Amino acid sequence: MVDISDLLQSRNLVELFLARADTKGDAPFLWAKHDGKWQPLSWTEVARRICLLAESLRALGLNPGDRVLLVSENRPEWLIADFAIMAAGCITVPAYVTNTERDHMHVLDNSGAAAVIVANDKLAKALLPAINRSGLAKHVIGIEPLRIAQASNFEYHAWTALLTGDATAARATVAARIAKIGRGDTAIIIYTSGTGGAPRGVLQHHGAILMNVDGAARVLVEDFGLDDDETFLSFLPLSHAYEHTGGQMLPIGVGAQIYYSEGLEKLASNIEEVRPTIMVVVPRLFEVLRARIIKQIEKQGKFANYLFDRAMGIGGLKAQNRGRLRDKPMDLLLERTLRPKIRTRFGGRMKAMVSGGAPLNPEIGVFFDSMGLTVLQGYGQTEAGPVISCNRPKAGLKMDTVGPPLHGVEVRIAEDGEILVRGELVMHGYWRNDEETAKAIQNGWLHTGDIGHIDDKGRIMITDRKKDMIVNDKGDNVSPQKLEGMLTLQTEIAQAMVYGDRKPHIVALIVPDPEWAHEWAKANGEKFDLDALQGLPAFRSAVRAALDRVNQDLSVTEKVRQFAFAEEAFGIENEEMTPSLKIRRHKLKERYGARLDGLYKG
Repeated sequence: MVDISDLLQSRNLVELFLARADTKGDAPFLWAKHDGKWQPLSWTEVARRICLLAESLRALGLNPGDRVLLVSENRPEWLIADFAIMAAGCITVPAYVTNTERDHMHVLDNSGAAAVIVANDKLAKALLPAINRSGLAKHVIGIEPLRIAQASNFEYHAWTALLTGDATAARATVAARIAKIGRGDTAIIIYTSGTGGAPRGVLQHHGAILMNVDGAARVLVEDFGLDDDETFLSFLPLSHAYEHTGGQMLPIGVGAQIYYSEGLEKLASNIEEVRPTIMVVVPRLFEVLRARIIKQIEKQGKFANYLFDRAMGIGGLKAQNRGRLRDKPMDLLLERTLRPKIRTRFGGRMKAMVSGGAPLNPEIGVFFDSMGLTVLQGYGQTEAGPVISCNRPKAGLKMDTVGPPLHGVEVRIAEDGEILVRGELVMHGYWRNDEETAKAIQNGWLHTGDIGHIDDKGRIMITDRKKDMIVNDKGDNVSPQKLEGMLTLQTEIAQAMVYGDRKPHIVALIVPDPEWAHEWAKANGEKFDLDALQGLPAFRSAVRAALDRVNQDLSVTEKVRQFAFAEEAFGIENEEMTPSLKIRRHKLKERYGARLDGLYKG
């Protein structure tokens, strides 16, 4: 079993990894499926590749502090590239695989990336035009061979060609270099959407991530125990801070194995095959799994449904601290009948599933607890490593809280109810954005933008969000102002409010532009009556075309999938706009919430 006491002493993440690799040696570490079989890379082999790639990056001319863009799905090469970049003294800049060309342009230009590592041709399709337009990145490395007929303003390198050389000498050079990298040095710049629309680069330093790993590892060790065969199944995008820390750095910290999922469609079978002990997930996945379990139980007859109903009843009472002694025999029966079958579908070894990235409906947590699976809801932000707190059995699981702060994290509540955070986990700022940094960090305290309080057992309860950012059910941040600004630039649309907090995708409330609507009516031989026009399929299709134009420039998570018409224009008189002509979201949600929720049905 790995000793985690070095997490707060390690100078940087590369030093921590190499120490773990020396301890674990030829034990399997990273697993991926090839030709239908799970195949491993050992800790020693991963360390060898990291050091060789780091020296090849330096040989290309990269210097300390240079930014390297990383565009890849979850796979062993993601981790190898990330650590090689840091081992070269550079800074990783991960990008989402769903990024559009415009998204890549912003990240390339803002970060000033000197090189790019991309997984394959599919992901290079939106990336290469942005690289050519930007002209900053001088090197492109293809993990898989890329079909590039001619590289004009950059040099192309094959991944395999950069993994050659003297591994012993590379390790020695890396060791000497990282001895000069401290906990306060930047490890990674993770871009997250800001309220103004343009994604901001969060400067996460080595110490922030190491402190986060230490806090999370303590929860694992103290509440569940640490085993030699600890196993994580990596599913969420590694470009997201939550998975980067929880699904990559934490397993390294505790010496665990990492399996890379084949994707959502094969996730259920992957779980049964891999038999993970810990999974980092988002609420949307819990909802999908819950629906699947309920459907399966419904097909199994009266007795199975009776057991399910009893399990939910007992679980609901336990969640309210109203457990009854007379339910004990039924609880024991459930432990021998229903719950083992459910646990088997999750591999049979699951210690806990940690939910983060977006708020978890307490009912979902109660459901899984009733089925015999432990769900821990975490809370955090990219700006805080990203984990601030986490529910844990020792503190008493309460599904409508996000648990106590991690070890070393200070939390206080401001006079207006805002949750403030202080500690080594807090970012050093936003890349090249002093103005936003000054707003976010004041007197050493990170202003989270969330409203809440701390209960009598030290658990954080979030009651509202001070900022307008939409967080969908997968944990992706979407700036409503950005989308609304783009929608109202269309001639067909006068006003718009987008909606989608805790939802699977974005929808919109639309007020058509009256002048455009008048012209459309005249051109189509219709009487100009805005209410009547909105009921016409052809009119709706014309507005839909405007949304489609906007969607062409949006990432998958930002696209507006459906829309509803408002009953009247947003105005100051109906209290749906402020005197400065900003929309009052809470008023619009009160009036149109049911209509917008209806867009998610069917």
